[in-house]
Amino acid sequence: MPSSDTTADAVSAAEAGEFVLAGELPVRRMGFGAMQLPGPGVWGPPKDRARAVSVVRRAVELGVNHIDTSDYYGPYVANEVIREALHPYADDLVIVTKVGAFRTPDQAWPSALKPEQLRRAVYDNLRGLGRDHLDVVNLRIVEEAGGLGPSDSIAEPFGALAELREQGLIRHLGVSNVTAQQFAEAREIAPVVCVQNEYNVVRRRHEDLVRTCAEAGIAFMPFFPLGTFTLQHEKDPATDTKVPRQVPLDAQVIHAVAERHGATAYQVALAWLLRHSANICCIPGTSSPDHLQENIAAAGLRLTDTDVKELDALHEGGDR
Repeated sequence: MPSSDTTADAVSAAEAGEFVLAGELPVRRMGFGAMQLPGPGVWGPPKDRARAVSVVRRAVELGVNHIDTSDYYGPYVANEVIREALHPYADDLVIVTKVGAFRTPDQAWPSALKPEQLRRAVYDNLRGLGRDHLDVVNLRIVEEAGGLGPSDSIAEPFGALAELREQGLIRHLGVSNVTAQQFAEAREIAPVVCVQNEYNVVRRRHEDLVRTCAEAGIAFMPFFPLGTFTLQHEKDPATDTKVPRQVPLDAQVIHAVAERHGATAYQVALAWLLRHSANICCIPGTSSPDHLQENIAAAGLRLTDTDVKELDALHEGGDR
């Protein structure tokens, strides 16, 4: 558990500071990811809907003004819970959603990158959230089931979202799970305000992209920021579907740093991200009130230079 100076009662998301998207949307760098609000496997309703609603409300009470979601979480469930919890929305709340995939009855995540699919997804997100426009929409590149690979052009799907931006349905655009080449291609089509790729203290293959975004004043929003999941998939025996592979955050140095601070390894992982680059905005997700408060408390964890040096030396082979 955190030490007394990093308890959730004493720390809010504001401790992490702010990043201004596109020069006009200030977001606290400690946000909230909605992926775990639905049931197991990001499918169906939560076991306790009232608790899910209360977690979202508590996140905002703790200073979060940046929520990451998607209509295909559930599907539909995450957005419905957010709407129930927070509508009508506060003026300073920024909701970042993503399109590019959908869910099938077997709980798979096939790609949905055709222009007509993307338009439908944007309208689904508008309806689910109860909004007349979306603050930020990330184009999520999915390789499975007819998706796009790392060397493929994203001009057609990103161009379709750029058209919806011109129509006023989307305020700003981002990209997710992209290569540096695809990121550069998107920027030639329309302004990009954020990148959402896998990145954390133990897996850093997008280090150069973090730096490029920082130099351009673009937010980098890591998914799987706690390092406990990867994009590699395994079969969930309970549902017989493929889900992101869960891995333990077992690097000894992380636990050693956590012990020095009276914190958890996950708090150290989040604190390292916030310290590593000023353009990183964290979006850890949870459906647990206790875990939410621990995540927020990481905003107040002050790593020493020695801590950072030890953590910076961590990496998985070939991933840095």
